[in-house]
Amino acid sequence: MRYEKGHKDATRQHIIDAASGQFRENGVAAVGIAGIMSGAGLTNGAFYAHFKSKEDLVLAVLSNALRRREETLRSASAADAGLEATIRDYLSARHRDRPGGGCPTAALVAEVARHPKPTRDAFTGKISSFIELIATQIRNGSARERRRNAVAIYGMMVGTLQIARAVNDRQLSDEILESGISAALVLAGEADAGSA
Repeated sequence: MRYEKGHKDATRQHIIDAASGQFRENGVAAVGIAGIMSGAGLTNGAFYAHFKSKEDLVLAVLSNALRRREETLRSASAADAGLEATIRDYLSARHRDRPGGGCPTAALVAEVARHPKPTRDAFTGKISSFIELIATQIRNGSARERRRNAVAIYGMMVGTLQIARAVNDRQLSDEILESGISAALVLAGEADAGSA
């Protein structure tokens, strides 16, 4: 059977999208190839026409999801939306409640640490880009201070979101998000320590 030009690329992207949501929602280890392909509406046999292994798919998913997250950050920066808006959006109840469509770092960072070097290399490169994007939006301090604060802000945002998702007390979860926003804004120079 002949397919239209671009069909293979479109099918590959469809598999990546299906896996991306499942990985972020359930974790990489908990998701099998059969479940991914079923979610994509494809047979298991079609998997190997697009990926060498599950690890190859993990790398493709991470690269794709992190690239999209970087595009979002760049768009916010280019639109001069401000770092405060980025922090508030990231640490929102909406983001907390949608792990399958949210930040791949918050959803997968613990698992990425256990993956092979190529996967970790791709992850490291994108995280470095995120940190640089955050640093460019911090207005105060030397370049070194802005970078140090950007590292702390990103780590705080990811950790805050993970903890807010993990607790089963909605009020505590909301408090965790709000406290994370306040602390990140202080580091970003967007709020006074007294008002945080």
